[in-house]
Amino acid sequence: MPDQQQSIVIVEDDAGMRKAIERLLRAGGFQWVSFASAEAFMQAGAADTAGCLVLDINLPGLSGFQLQRQLMASGRKSPVIFITAHDDEVARAEAGRIGSVAYFRKPFDGKVFLREIVRALKGN
Repeated sequence: MPDQQQSIVIVEDDAGMRKAIERLLRAGGFQWVSFASAEAFMQAGAADTAGCLVLDINLPGLSGFQLQRQLMASGRKSPVIFITAHDDEVARAEAGRIGSVAYFRKPFDGKVFLREIVRALKGN
């Protein structure tokens, strides 16, 4: 059973994808909180309780990469999983440079995604 003290934070602007990830996490027994933008996430102060972050790369406003860089600069070390509909080598390389523990192109395999969430939480 997943550690119920650690919330998964989802930052995804596409409401349908956000709901799909929430359903997947619910089925896996995880607690989560979700946001439609990086700015909403920062305003809520949710970084302090994040066991793992699931960040869309291409968000309106502050991108997932920009958000992760800000979190790193402020000393936050929660594991991050990047998701994107626009996969390319440059994005994969950047995700690795800024500390992602996993990287998924949408749509992705739910079982593999949950396995990576568990792995990220164990390493946290």
